[in-house]
Formats: sequence, structure tokens, C-alpha cells
Amino acid sequence: MLYRLSTALVAVALVASCTKKKELEYGLNPAETLTVNLNTEPPTLDWSKATDTTSSHVMNNIMEGLVAYDVTTPDLQLRPALATAWEPSEKASVWTFTLRENVTWTDGQPFTAQHVVDGWERLLNPATASAYSYFLYDIKNAKDYNQGKLKDFSKVGVSINDKGQVVVTLDKSKSYFPYLLTHASTYPVRKDVIETHGDRWTEPENIVTLGPFQLKIWEHDKSLVLTRNDNYYGTKPKIKNVLAYMITEKSTAINLFDSKVIDAQDDLPTTELKFLRERPEYKSKNLLGTYYYGMNVKKAPMDNVLVRKAVSHAIDRQQITDLLAGGQIPATSFVPPGMFGYEKGLGIQPDIKKANELLDQAGYKDRSKFPKLILGFNTNEDHQRVAENIQAQLKTNLGIQVELQNQEWKVYLKTVRTDAPHMYRMGWIADYPDPDNFLSLMTSYSENNYTNWGNEEFDTLVESGRSVLDKEKRREIYRRAQQILTQVEAPVVPIYNYVSFYLVSERVKNYPVNQMQRRVYSNVEIKK
Repeated sequence: MLYRLSTALVAVALVASCTKKKELEYGLNPAETLTVNLNTEPPTLDWSKATDTTSSHVMNNIMEGLVAYDVTTPDLQLRPALATAWEPSEKASVWTFTLRENVTWTDGQPFTAQHVVDGWERLLNPATASAYSYFLYDIKNAKDYNQGKLKDFSKVGVSINDKGQVVVTLDKSKSYFPYLLTHASTYPVRKDVIETHGDRWTEPENIVTLGPFQLKIWEHDKSLVLTRNDNYYGTKPKIKNVLAYMITEKSTAINLFDSKVIDAQDDLPTTELKFLRERPEYKSKNLLGTYYYGMNVKKAPMDNVLVRKAVSHAIDRQQITDLLAGGQIPATSFVPPGMFGYEKGLGIQPDIKKANELLDQAGYKDRSKFPKLILGFNTNEDHQRVAENIQAQLKTNLGIQVELQNQEWKVYLKTVRTDAPHMYRMGWIADYPDPDNFLSLMTSYSENNYTNWGNEEFDTLVESGRSVLDKEKRREIYRRAQQILTQVEAPVVPIYNYVSFYLVSERVKNYPVNQMQRRVYSNVEIKK
């Protein structure tokens, strides 16, 4: 403990000295600048391809979609963004979006309806290989286009009418469709910029955006700077700059916060929460999110459903939340509390006797014949603590061996996408406040489903639930879908539901706090 603290203090001294130089280099005025910690390098700022919250924190400040959330409302109502109005017709199977006029990109070019269509074509184009392409599968022929069955995008239900409005034709009625368009993957794009600069189109010297801030500097794996976008159509941000560091070590980040180098730290070490809660800068918020472990069903022995169920039964979630002691809620349901479709009693409950019976039935009465499992997680102190706890529980409760595999976030994402280990850590924060957002994640065609699991009945239930308007019928559909996911087939093990806890300097006013952890800094002020 003493060695770790000493190392952190040395890092603080080094980063603090660098900060002074960087402020001179960047020319940032502390009175006009919010400093935050992203905790890691954003894997990409290409909003057609990004899948993680780190990238989203940046993208949601430099870009906007047709609609946005009013995070000041408890039920997260929609508000106009690039669209000033949206109207359903034909029982919500057709949606017409009226676009805002006199909006310009950061390079001065006018924003047009074609940029919206281009963004959606790029998201659905098989060549883009977007993990979020399924977000637009509700649109007529979108799925066939994405899967290469249809080559002509003009046959997809997206068009521009003679009034310059974007008209969307869905395959069925979808009352929640506008909520999907709050997500970064659906943002407009400038194809001319992408074609000119290729993979480097998101670098500061090339990128063009529409949001309240623009990307000025990106020193990879170190920091990035956002500056106020003077071309922004709406109310200009109250601060001029956001300086975002990429400090992975939480104890180092806390020390930098105490040294007034950073104004906000979003991810706190749970080992220190007992003391941090006593501080006036401490804040917390329940999130619409689930921390879970996925199982790669193509890797023996996880291809055996009895093994998957045994593992799930053997994990005591309460033990993990007690360990973290941050107010997290033990989870067996995949849909989180606070969202329609949440079912507290769903899922596999901890039961060591049942776990051992299932493993015996799977053919492993002799535990020495059970192969060693690889459990993967990305670099993070709390992820390590959870993984070590699960490793110990599976050894104690089932007598099986688990090897831990730790990788930096960018590398880890590539690993789980291409060749996920037997078990892997993952989490999901709501993109829109509807159970479809969580359950569609695990459909057989979702690029965010790294388990290699698919179930035809589950897919059918999720798809049918989207167009059912009767609330109780919809609830029953999602109950059955969750039963298949967490009890019958068990390719995932829900662990807990998230609570966000963070530190915010008392010099900062209006720091964004909401249950979807959307960090848009437009309304932030620096107190004088």
C-alpha cells in the first residue's frame, strides 16, 4: 500500500509539472477551462463505429443528432436538436423530421438533409462494419441492406421530400423510434471529409462537426482539448474549453483532483469510498446500466448450457456489491431497475448446491477434468477486484480453476470482438430508456453481442416487442425474452446495476448529472 501511494505521488508530481507546460503550450485560461479525466484513450471518435462510453463522452460534446435528451426531466423527454419537429403518421410506421435551418459545420459548410441520409447509409453499409448498424433495423429494408441482401440503398426507407424533410418508413409501428436518433451512431456525416482523409478524418486538423464544442487537440493516450464552437446554432457553451486527460490509475487521478489539476473525476476507487463520501465534492447517481459477464458459447466448456448455468448459480452477486460498497444493486435481471421491463425475480439466483448438481450433470463429477477458464477484463482496479472475487468464488463453490486476463481498453475491445475468452467483463449503460436497448444488444445479429450466442425465439420476441403498443403485453414479451437470456440459455451473467460516483470541484457549477451518464458540458460554469 505504501509503495503504491508513493508511486502515485511521483506520478502526480510529473503530471502536475507537465500540466503547467501544457497550459502554456495550449494557451488555456484556467478561468475558462473545465478539466476532466476520461480515464483512458477513446478507441475512436468515428461515431459510425464507436461503441464505448469514453468515445461517447467526447462525441456527444462535438456532435448532435436530430433529437436530444432533456436531461433535466426525470423521464428523459426528447428535445429538438438538428430537427425542430418530428411527426408520426400511419400508426407511427412513418416519421417525418423537419430540419433546423441555417446550421453550419465547423468548416462553414451548410448542414443539409443529405448529411443525415449519408450518415445512416454509412452506418448500415456492410463495408463500415458498424457494431451499431442494428440500431436502424426498424427502417424498411435496412437489415437487408446491412447484410448485403440488398445493394440499392434507395430501396431503404429513408428519403428527402420536396420540403427538405427527412422521411423515414419503418417496417412496423415504432412509437419510440425518435429515441434511437439521440445515439451517436445515427449522427450526420460529411462523406466528402471521410473520403478525403480516410482513417484520419477524426484527427483535429481534419474533423468537422456540428456540436457545441469542437476538437482542437488530441494527443493520443495523453489528453485532448475541446473548444467552444462559434458556429454552433444554439446557445453557446458558458465555458470556452474542456481539457480532458487520460489517466488510468484512479489513485493518481484523485491526487490530481486534490492538487486542483482536474476539476472532475468520474470514476472513483471503491476502496476509498468510505472516506470520499465525507467530502463536499462527492456526488452519486443511480444509472440505467448493468455490469455483466458474457460467456463465449463457442469455446468449450461454455458451449454446454449446463456449465453456463452452473457458473451463474455459483456467483453470489451480493458478495461482489458488498466488496465494492458503492451502493451497486446485485443483478440477475438484464434490464436495470428504474426502466420499464425490469423484473427483480428474473434470472439465475445464487445456489451452490444447484451449481454443483448442474456441473455434475454436464459430465464433470471429476473436477480435475474441467478445463481452466480464461476470464477477461479491461484494465481497471474495480474490474480486477470483481474478477478476483469471481475467480475465488468459482474455485471455492465449484472447485474449478480460472485464469485472469487483463488488457488495456482498446486492446480488450478488439479481443472480445474477434476471439472473446471463456468469460469476459462488459457493461451497458442505456442509449435510450427502453428495454429494447438492453435486449436487442443480445440478438444474434447484434455486433455488440460478443458471446456468439443466438436464439431464434429470443430474436423474434425482441423484434415483436418493438411494435406492441399494449404495455402489459409488451411487459410479458420482455419477461419471456429475459427468461431465455438469463435462465434458459444463460450466455450472460448479470452482476450488478451501476451507481455512478464522482468528485466535482466546488469551483464548477452545473456539472452534468443524469441516469444515462451523458456528459455534455454546454451548461457548465466556472465560478469566479
